[in-house]
Amino acid sequence: VQLQASGGGSVQSGGSLRLSCAASGRTITNYHIAWFRQAPEKEREFVGAISRSGAATTYADFVKGRFTISRDIAKNAVYLEIHSLKPEDSAVYFCAGDPAQWLGYFRRVGDEYDIWGQGTLVTVSS
Repeated sequence: VQLQASGGGSVQSGGSLRLSCAASGRTITNYHIAWFRQAPEKEREFVGAISRSGAATTYADFVKGRFTISRDIAKNAVYLEIHSLKPEDSAVYFCAGDPAQWLGYFRRVGDEYDIWGQGTLVTVSS
């Protein structure tokens, strides 16, 4: 499978964006999909994930209800909606796929994911 993230852009603080992670080659239901982000000079950090069944989602603590991950099977895509954007949300956002069986928890370390899409840049101005 190939993943491609898109939807980033420049927005003002308080605005919203919807990022897309489109899959090609295989059905996205075969993968748990996670979102990560990396700001300049900072380490990559886990944002959230959705299970391959679509039944479970999880988010990093800093999300605090501002982010929502959803999936459209017909479009073979996963989405990350970000509301109330803050300048500290500025980063390159990546989606990653994990084909493993559900273990009852989400992998939150980037190195545990083998499939990565190219990132999409989000810039939030104050």
